[in-house]
Amino acid sequence: MGICDKRFYFFMVELLLAVLRLFMKGLSSVLNVFATGAKLVFRRGFRYHSFRNFALSSTSVLEDSYLVFEDSVSADDAKLLEAKGSLSEAREQDELSFGGKDEVEVVKDVLFFNNKKPEVPEVIRIIRILTNRGWNLTSCNGFRINLNELNIMRIMNDLFQESSDAALAFYFFKWSECCIGSKHSVRSVCRMIHILASGNMNHRVMDLMLRLVRQYAEEDSHSLLLTVLCETHSEKKILETVCSMLVNCYIKENMVDVALKLTSQLKHLNIFPSDRVFHALLRELVGSNQLELAWVWLEDIHSIGRGISASTISLFIHHYCKEGDLESGWKLLCQMKNYGIKPDVVLYTIIIDTLCKMSCPIAATSLLFKITQLGISPDSVLISSIIDGYCKLGRLEKAINILKVFNLPHNNFMYNSVIYKLCWDGNMVEVAKLFYEMTEFGLLPDCFNFTTIIGGYCKIGDIKKAFQYLGRMLKAGIKPSIVVYTVLIDACCKSGNMEMAECLFWKLTTDGLLPDVVVYNTLMYGYGKKGHLQKIFELLDIMNSSSVCPDVVSYNTLIHSLVMRGYVNEAEGILDELIQRGFSPDVVSFTSLIDGFSKRGNFEEAFLVWFYMSENQVKPDVVTCSAILNGYCRQRRMEEANALFQKMLSLGLNADLRLYNVLIHGFCSVGNMDDACNLVCRMVECGILPNDVTHRAFILAFERKWVKNPAESAAFKLQEILLRYDSFAKVADVDASSSSGAGLLMGLKNHIVGIF
Repeated sequence: MGICDKRFYFFMVELLLAVLRLFMKGLSSVLNVFATGAKLVFRRGFRYHSFRNFALSSTSVLEDSYLVFEDSVSADDAKLLEAKGSLSEAREQDELSFGGKDEVEVVKDVLFFNNKKPEVPEVIRIIRILTNRGWNLTSCNGFRINLNELNIMRIMNDLFQESSDAALAFYFFKWSECCIGSKHSVRSVCRMIHILASGNMNHRVMDLMLRLVRQYAEEDSHSLLLTVLCETHSEKKILETVCSMLVNCYIKENMVDVALKLTSQLKHLNIFPSDRVFHALLRELVGSNQLELAWVWLEDIHSIGRGISASTISLFIHHYCKEGDLESGWKLLCQMKNYGIKPDVVLYTIIIDTLCKMSCPIAATSLLFKITQLGISPDSVLISSIIDGYCKLGRLEKAINILKVFNLPHNNFMYNSVIYKLCWDGNMVEVAKLFYEMTEFGLLPDCFNFTTIIGGYCKIGDIKKAFQYLGRMLKAGIKPSIVVYTVLIDACCKSGNMEMAECLFWKLTTDGLLPDVVVYNTLMYGYGKKGHLQKIFELLDIMNSSSVCPDVVSYNTLIHSLVMRGYVNEAEGILDELIQRGFSPDVVSFTSLIDGFSKRGNFEEAFLVWFYMSENQVKPDVVTCSAILNGYCRQRRMEEANALFQKMLSLGLNADLRLYNVLIHGFCSVGNMDDACNLVCRMVECGILPNDVTHRAFILAFERKWVKNPAESAAFKLQEILLRYDSFAKVADVDASSSSGAGLLMGLKNHIVGIF
């Protein structure tokens, strides 16, 4: 091959290589474009399936929407996406896309509208309105809208101005927030608030307001929100409404100080919150005991010509009465005419109810008749307050008379006040009559009525009747409360029927009620009374597993049960452990231990507990003293008992009848009548009269002296002491049927009364 042939050969090879390089370079570009497009299609499909799981209900209707991204993406757009790859992947889970035939994509917060036929009515309206308002959406390849703050606000304004439909603007507002992948700016939100207020969608306004208040909770952020609201408003009236709602939001968020600052700023703009918001603000000020500031605001309201209602004044009157300052409350009620307000029945009810709670139902009744003369008709609430006041003082006849005089429609509260008093007195026959009367009047007994009646029957030990009313309660469709179950469980425990108590306990849990510490304590008391210590410990375990914290009553029940079973040392160990854990025992805790040691004659340990008691700043009471004195009396160590008693009196102990009877019985048991009589004289001097227990103690003393008729002698002795102090006619609680001596005592009393 010649030189020319070789040159031609190498030239052709280089030419082919150059063509091949160009071809490979072009192929690489094509592959890059293809790969980018495939990635975009895949990402769109992924976003569609992700969105189906969490899209808002208001935006999910945009499936098959007309607002979509272009299906075909140019190489330049693909390169743009590739350049922003990291940002796109970071936002991939946050951007919302709408599946079906059409999809939505946002690049640099740009919306793409294609020209497919839309199917969602809201979208159809949006496209039509935007077209009418001059937005160019007619391009054959679609048109892009940049979702910046300005365009969002312009679109919302156009939608509302063209349609007067705030809901349509709000539809776009929520959808666009999903598209841009982040919350709207403060200005956009504020403009949306104005549009919603103009469209009477105040519930949506409150939602957006609360979001702003919580998002901008920093100090002085209210000034920023107020400034933006002023800048984005279009009508003064709407601005006043919106600002009033902003103040209300701060009140709802317990930011009263901020609400006050904002109200002051609004005052400079000659904008004032609505009467309802002013009332809410005053309620918070009065409730937080800022009365002076509340009065300042009330005067401001009055000075701008705003009317002050009776309900506003009632805030102050109710506060005064709640604090026990009835005089200030009454004075304000009398001064209401200065504000051009006439007191109504609600205001008088506050005063009358306070009088009844202060145990002054007669004064309340006088005021009741006075207001009727003024032409104010009392309502059921007012009458119920007076009836309740009389019932709490035990004056049932007065309550019934009021009920008859004011023949108002009866209500459950009226009946329950009377029923509660009758149950307290144990007069269940009258309770049954009232219950029947309620049903005759067409009143449906409520849970409180049934609870009171069931509690009344349990109090007198008639558990059968209590369960009958429980059955009526269930038949009436009223679900028993935890209180009802507690009352029934307590009655079963006191009667020793622990099986029924357990059934009730498991029944309340199956009814969906959560046992509280009172229920557990009641069961523990029942088991302790039976001596079932293991059951008590099981209940404590259940409490811990149920996150119910035992209280002082729980541990007192455990300690008392251990002491009653003879495990005094173990009870003391539990008390020591509880104190080390930070538990604060009360006087009952220590008294149980002192009683346990004293009954065993271990006074050294009893006094150690006594001193330990003072170290824990717990003051002994009469029961504590009785426990240790009773121990001395059981051991017949009367000199020590009397010395301790005198010491207790010198330290300020106010002995009661029970404590005196303990010592009197102790002296009588050893035949020491002189000291026993001295104690009776002392107690009579203190205004404490002997009872049947005292009489039986004297009988015991005379029996030990081998007196022929000890009961008669005991009666004469007590009567002699009573005559000496001119208290013979007041001997308390002697059971005439208990002995012939008691009957003789009553006969002697009658005889002496006849002489005088």
